[in-house]
Amino acid sequence: MDLQQRINAFSKLGQFLNQFQNEVPIKNDNVEANELFFEGFKHQIKLAKESNGWFTNNNLSYSFNNWSNALKLSNITDWIKKYHFNNVNPKKVAIIMAGNIPLVGFHDFLCVLISGHEVLVKQSSNDKHLLPFIAKYLEVVEPEFKGKISFTEDKLNNFDAVIATGSNNTARYFEYYFKDKPSIIRKNRNSVAVLTGKETTADLELLSDDIFRYYGLGCRNVSKLFVPKAYDFQDLFKAVYKWHPIINESKYANNYDYNKAVYLMSEFDMLENGFLMVKEDESYASPIATLFYEYYDTIDELEQKIKADSDHIQCVVSNSFMTNDVNFGETQNPQLSDYADNVNTIEFLLEI
Repeated sequence: MDLQQRINAFSKLGQFLNQFQNEVPIKNDNVEANELFFEGFKHQIKLAKESNGWFTNNNLSYSFNNWSNALKLSNITDWIKKYHFNNVNPKKVAIIMAGNIPLVGFHDFLCVLISGHEVLVKQSSNDKHLLPFIAKYLEVVEPEFKGKISFTEDKLNNFDAVIATGSNNTARYFEYYFKDKPSIIRKNRNSVAVLTGKETTADLELLSDDIFRYYGLGCRNVSKLFVPKAYDFQDLFKAVYKWHPIINESKYANNYDYNKAVYLMSEFDMLENGFLMVKEDESYASPIATLFYEYYDTIDELEQKIKADSDHIQCVVSNSFMTNDVNFGETQNPQLSDYADNVNTIEFLLEI
């Protein structure tokens, strides 16, 4: 199977996923193999929602929309044109996936297969229904993928390299267990936003998407703000109000109530608006329904701090605060060339 075949197969997958970008799927009879897979994928979506209460219709359709856009033929072609796949010696690459947001491990899956390797996937129990079905779709539209994609719930065996995502604790286990294999080991990371007080209402409304999308469960979700001294949070609270219906979601509301009770019992100072708590804290990882903040004195000092803490940070959201920052509202719309932890997965796969 040559590179163009692989590109074409994933492009067809993007067209298939495009049908599910709305909460009510819209069937497109021009999509290849649709008669075999359309109704089946609707069933897998139902199973995904039943097994994970965080996987709502809105969050699932948002993920499918992002991937259908990313997998356009032009996007895939532009992404990989700078790489050379001619001398790839196919290996079996194991991927240990997280399950915090829908299809969170798909980018690694895509990278392995587009590079010409075989993939062995160990999924999280929180997100186990969608990807195997997608893999079957790829095998039908490109039969040469058959035998190159496998899944396991058991101990990983017979693989040449590994990409593993987990918590800081599991990362230590991964580093020990896979010490003799080429690997990418990912730990906990969170995203931050740098505010100056000069942001427009539109900026802050977009920031609210970075905060609340996927209930804040993703590493690309903003969990902390850096703000100047005497920052007035009222403009922020007004701008994020469009997300107030989130408090009607039971899992989110339960976390909000629990964390609020903990803060009140501990007599922590905080601000809250009925669906979001804002608390001064030096940590990067905030609980669900909570946004941490920290004051800064000068932009230069803050830039040095962020660089020093880069191992804890996935994205920096701002209006051109520093190189490679992310625009407001764009954290959950990564490009194919946006690699987790700033580790280029394709380059890793070309070197194993």
